[in-house]
Amino acid sequence: MSAFMSKTSLYSKRGTGATQATAADDPLLAAWERTLRENRERPAILDEHGRVARTFSGIEKRSSELKSELGCVDAGEVLAIQIGNHADWPSLFLACLRKRIVVLPLEQTIGQEQCNAVFTTCGVVAAAVLGGRGIALQLVPPVRTPAATSRWQDNQPSLLKLTSGTTAAPRAVRFRSQQLLADCENICDTMGMTARDLNFGVIPISHSYGFSNLLTPLLARAIPLVLSSDRMPRAILDNIARSGATVFPGMPVFYQSFCELTDAPSLPKLRLCISAGAPLSAALADRFHAGFERVIHSFYGSSECGGICYVGEASATPGFVGPALRGVEIEELDAKDDPGTPSRVEGSDRGGSRRVVSAIRVRSAAVGDGYFPEPDETKLGGGVFIPDDLLEKTADGYRIVGRASDLINVAGKKVSPAEIEAQLIRFAGVREAVAFARDSTRRNQEVVACVVVAGDITEEQLLRHCRARLSSWQTPRRIFLVSRIPVNERGKVSRPELARRYATAR
Repeated sequence: MSAFMSKTSLYSKRGTGATQATAADDPLLAAWERTLRENRERPAILDEHGRVARTFSGIEKRSSELKSELGCVDAGEVLAIQIGNHADWPSLFLACLRKRIVVLPLEQTIGQEQCNAVFTTCGVVAAAVLGGRGIALQLVPPVRTPAATSRWQDNQPSLLKLTSGTTAAPRAVRFRSQQLLADCENICDTMGMTARDLNFGVIPISHSYGFSNLLTPLLARAIPLVLSSDRMPRAILDNIARSGATVFPGMPVFYQSFCELTDAPSLPKLRLCISAGAPLSAALADRFHAGFERVIHSFYGSSECGGICYVGEASATPGFVGPALRGVEIEELDAKDDPGTPSRVEGSDRGGSRRVVSAIRVRSAAVGDGYFPEPDETKLGGGVFIPDDLLEKTADGYRIVGRASDLINVAGKKVSPAEIEAQLIRFAGVREAVAFARDSTRRNQEVVACVVVAGDITEEQLLRHCRARLSSWQTPRRIFLVSRIPVNERGKVSRPELARRYATAR
């Protein structure tokens, strides 16, 4: 990568930094030392064929080797880790914890321009990448920015999670070890994951979902891990069967691909299928259950706070994400809590019962300390996070029906996609709906939507439904009936990408 300067000797010439961390002052290191004492020679990391790549003691040994190679990075400085799902990930992370180095996980597929912007914003001094002989450390040319020269004071993070913001500029979320450990405990306790399980890791560890469901359960709960780099659907199923994995954290796009395969292998040991990153349709869940005799459990979370909700039992309710995880509290926001946010949409369901869709406030020991480099205390801080999603509370948990952000500018009038989506979902037979902006030569932007329906529903029926309930400038110009909501390569719904896909009428 052109942003890096290679360095053959990585021992620091700038100083030794602060005192190294121990289990006494880092709860994640303390959890790892318990794991290590009780599981030294147990298999910890397996390859795609089920062969042992690391024992728990092997992770510790490799961590000591990598720690000696981190002399170019001082305590408090930021190291980017960009090595894919490599077996050295746990060892490198442990080495950084002990040296008090701040870790920034990055995808390998990130573009060079975006990568340079992230390095500048987060003050990255070096990056761990894959070289010809394994892990290589490369120094980043110094850039004098407020982020690069900032001091963490008494609140230094262990990890920075890259996340999207309201602008094109990159930003991260700051996490300390106790917050990462709390998220791991919430997830494992809620999902019933134990050291008797075997996790299958095809989702990237560099993503918040992969970090919390794969890496920290390995370190803190001794849950071994199969690491896979082959993302072809048949290869994934073959490797799950071959390795004997019991837990598969996936995304809807994986399950959709599995259902399209013929002669899929049997998966006798797979007991827990998890889906996150994007809404899971009831039709897909039913199809997977019919073909594989497994329930898909929807998991809802955010980079800012980790896991939020989890569906423990099968549900046919569109957008249902279940009750809060153990250790997580959810409060519904009212207008008095956040008067500047379109936080509540009221109406009636088909039975005439009153229903309220609300923004929520998440409280948990896993919530990050704040955004970096620019904080936003109205959304994140003090153990509280306010997601952009709008949720409906039901007797069994929560259902996502839209988002409070992504406002559409129609001739100077601001339209909330969440309000459009809430109206569309009220139409009998509508399973999923996503509203977004499309450029308009006359009105700046116009509202369009993608909708998944059951039965013989037409676009004109949905348009009439919206015209009767929405202002003229809120009513979608087009409603596209689709078999499933398109998602990007990370399995997430991207409104800008939908706008590009549906830039002209079809």
